[in-house]
Amino acid sequence: MKARVSWDKDLTFTGTTDSGYKTVMDGSGNAVSPMESVLLAVGACSSIDVVDILKKGRFSIEACNCEMEAERAEEPPRVFTKIHAHYTVSGEGISEKALARAVQLSAEKYCSVMLMLKGNVDITTSYTLA
Repeated sequence: MKARVSWDKDLTFTGTTDSGYKTVMDGSGNAVSPMESVLLAVGACSSIDVVDILKKGRFSIEACNCEMEAERAEEPPRVFTKIHAHYTVSGEGISEKALARAVQLSAEKYCSVMLMLKGNVDITTSYTLA
């Protein structure tokens, strides 16, 4: 995997992945910040797992939303100290047990972004079956 970040102007940069996708990031609040990108990556990565695990269990998923809340260190480097991810999932026949298992498997075994942060960030999860 490769990527490139190119300076546009001020504190704005465009990231380009080796697959050709682009994203704009900014340190002045004019676009997604790099830290917001990390938080979004946590939610996207783990949500992909949750949906995939439930689909493999032959559940019909109508919606999956992940709301994240993060705390950062007060002093530089202002790393994340805590992240909480709350999943709200709806669909046909999904049991609370199946959803709990999907969230747990993602957080403990499959989500590479969460696992990369493990040991440095206190990551917790919760879920609602809607």
